[in-house]
Amino acid sequence: MLTRTFPALETERFRLRQMKEGDAPRVFDYFSKDEVTRYYDLDTFQEEKQAVEIIEKWNERFHINEGIRWGIALKGSGEIIGSCGFHQWEKEHFKAEVGFEVHPSYWRQGVLTEVLQPILRYGFEEMNLNRIEAYYDPENVASKNSLEKAGFTFEGILRKAAFEKGAFCDAAVCSLLKEEY
Repeated sequence: MLTRTFPALETERFRLRQMKEGDAPRVFDYFSKDEVTRYYDLDTFQEEKQAVEIIEKWNERFHINEGIRWGIALKGSGEIIGSCGFHQWEKEHFKAEVGFEVHPSYWRQGVLTEVLQPILRYGFEEMNLNRIEAYYDPENVASKNSLEKAGFTFEGILRKAAFEKGAFCDAAVCSLLKEEY
């Protein structure tokens, strides 16, 4: 199997890089907070082992060419403060879903506005995507605002489209097309 090199990206404040097992304590730190997982399709982490497992899952997705998830690292310290990347990659339809999360101590500081730009560019230019989608809880105003700032267009609400944490829930959907980027 051909070994692919994980593409590192940079912004003014952040280095977007592949996460490793050593990043698990930071990933656990934010995924163990209910405010982070409130709108996320996973339960609040109880053990650091869960952070190791999600990092392994994201890296496996990259190695089998089914997606890519960057760790958002502070340029100075290299500390992971969140992640962002593509999953649900439908190559035959030239589209993928973007997802992200950020440690609460970095909320409302423009992190996603900054990191989405090189990630979206990578999706359109390197992955040859024509459409990037994002799904979020309609009550998650912060995600909605971040996506709008990145140029996404709201398309509507999918009623009771997901079953998460024991209940059916609505999903708002928005997208960005290559021609709009």
